[in-house]
Amino acid sequence: MTERIIKRAIPALETSDGAGVRIRRSLGQTQLVRMDPFLMLDEFGSDRPQDYIAGFPAHPHRGFETVTYMIEGHMLHEDHLGNRGNLRNGGVQWMTAGRGIVHSEMPQQEEGLMRGFQLWLNLPAAEKMKPAGYRDIQPEEIPRIMLDEGEVRLIAGELTVDGQTWQGAITGGSTEPLYADLHLDPEGSMTLPVASPLSAMVYLYEGTARIGGEALSRSAATVLGAGDRLTVAAGQEGARVLLIAGRPIGEPVVQYGPFVMNTREEIEQTLRDYQNGQLTA
Repeated sequence: MTERIIKRAIPALETSDGAGVRIRRSLGQTQLVRMDPFLMLDEFGSDRPQDYIAGFPAHPHRGFETVTYMIEGHMLHEDHLGNRGNLRNGGVQWMTAGRGIVHSEMPQQEEGLMRGFQLWLNLPAAEKMKPAGYRDIQPEEIPRIMLDEGEVRLIAGELTVDGQTWQGAITGGSTEPLYADLHLDPEGSMTLPVASPLSAMVYLYEGTARIGGEALSRSAATVLGAGDRLTVAAGQEGARVLLIAGRPIGEPVVQYGPFVMNTREEIEQTLRDYQNGQLTA
């Protein structure tokens, strides 16, 4: 077994998206700052309504998947397929844009804390034009792995811990995504398998933690080196850490805002489809 160690940290930058929602973006802050197969990782979190109230009105996507994990708050998803999902504390929405989807994500609260993450997961060329889809995952559908020094909430993928194999709420897929929320007790430590073919990163969003004796930066996508297992140790406050991994696609990426394809010509066709009302046809 080979331990994964810290390769580099990508600090999140303050910016805004949608109709003015304040976010912190690590992956995706430029088109050169990615970790195949992941395109973008945004953290949002504020108890100031003016930072989130305008939400994300109807907008299109093509060529990838979005995963929204709500830590606290209430947001409503609606799309052109007729899907409607209430995203609440601990819930996840997994949306496959495929050949095209138009959706909105609007806050259903006028005060209080709204906090969570959105991850963009690329699709290989062979899947970019597949039908769009949506899954609304309730908190009780997410397996919780109870360990001696904390808890793992397994959103996607598979983990074998202490001889028992756990399946996440989402499994399979050509990129084999692994997405877990690690809750470490004060001074607690976890060792988890992360298959060697997968690119992997962690994101510390509460408390303090270290990997291989090196402290994790708060609100940063920390890219990990090669290996087949990961050990995370928390400080005196405990820690909450996202573990995100996936099989690299290894194909060209051409992005124009909410559209992600493999060539410039495909982007131009996507823009024509959108202008002609054919994006979701």
